Amino acid sequence: MTGTLINIATVLAGTGIGVTVGGRLSASAQQRVLAGLGMITLVIGIELALGWRDTSPLYVLGGILVGGLIGEALGIERRLEAFGDLIQRRLARGPGSGASTLSEGFVTASLLFCVGSLTVVGSIQDGLTGDYSTLATKAVLDGFAAIALAATLGWGVGLSALTILLVQGTLTLGAGLFDELLQGEALAALTSAGGVTIIGIALRLLDLKDVKVGNFLPALVVAPALVGLFSLF
Repeated sequence: MTGTLINIATVLAGTGIGVTVGGRLSASAQQRVLAGLGMITLVIGIELALGWRDTSPLYVLGGILVGGLIGEALGIERRLEAFGDLIQRRLARGPGSGASTLSEGFVTASLLFCVGSLTVVGSIQDGLTGDYSTLATKAVLDGFAAIALAATLGWGVGLSALTILLVQGTLTLGAGLFDELLQGEALAALTSAGGVTIIGIALRLLDLKDVKVGNFLPALVVAPALVGLFSLF
């Protein structure tokens, strides 16, 4: 849980800084922050994606292609957006009042910080091996992103710490259930597929391509499953 606790701390700190000094940041300065986040995220994604050197790239390729088709068929991205809209409407201050800044900040930050393969890969690594370096890196990214978001959306961004605790904490504590399955090539395939989807997040942050990253989340299951399947033959 160390990585998750660090992540929560950086998001809360970033929110506090963003609310305090956010009004002094110009729109161009906020864009520069997001661009920097995008470039760093891209490097992290590439580094993790190269984990396929410890397995066959075909497992990762198959996982991304098949997982993407499954996610598209299930409409994962669309459902996530609908869920966010539902929460935002529930948190609105009253009929006809529109969505409050508080709810918008909470929903936007929760989706950005928790709906991504960096969350899954980092949490599982923390739970299985005690290595929280991936989550620590994510925590730094989230902290800076929280500054940029809180500068315009306010304290609602800090409420996403509850979502981080729930999602990442559950994945970390439950990672032991996969201890026998996610080893060697299977873990390498999972990490690499996660890296590829993180590259998709970077492309969105850099405003280069609106990759529906949520639809590729099944790849994190399909890639290691392909390793297990072919190991039977």
